[in-house]
Amino acid sequence: MSEEFYTVAQAAERLTLHPKTVLRLIREGRLKGARIGKSYRIPRSHLDTFAGAGQAPQQPITARVSCVVDVPDVSPELSHRLTVTIQAMLLSHERSPDRIQFNSVYDAELQHLKLIVIGSVSDTSELLRSLDRQLEAVR
Repeated sequence: MSEEFYTVAQAAERLTLHPKTVLRLIREGRLKGARIGKSYRIPRSHLDTFAGAGQAPQQPITARVSCVVDVPDVSPELSHRLTVTIQAMLLSHERSPDRIQFNSVYDAELQHLKLIVIGSVSDTSELLRSLDRQLEAVR
């Protein structure tokens, strides 16, 4: 099966570029073309590759949330209980493929707990709602 070739003018029209721009791209090696006599011919496969035709569609952009939850006036026992409860929730529930990253830091001197959560919007919001319910029940 023979491959289809385009002239510089046809390639320029297909790429919506000026013919001189197509010639420059060929001379720079960014677009592959064969010189035949005094003109160039560009194979369709090379033109499609350059134009991005046939590429796999890009994955949709997935938003991720990063948040730090500050919880003041927390005893070491409550800090431990909240941390373990969140970790258990993360292990027990099926979540989206983008796993939630979770870390906690407790300052015993100030009795201050920081919870760091990074994950998908839906999973993070679900986790924060659950944390809010737990804090309301304690206080």
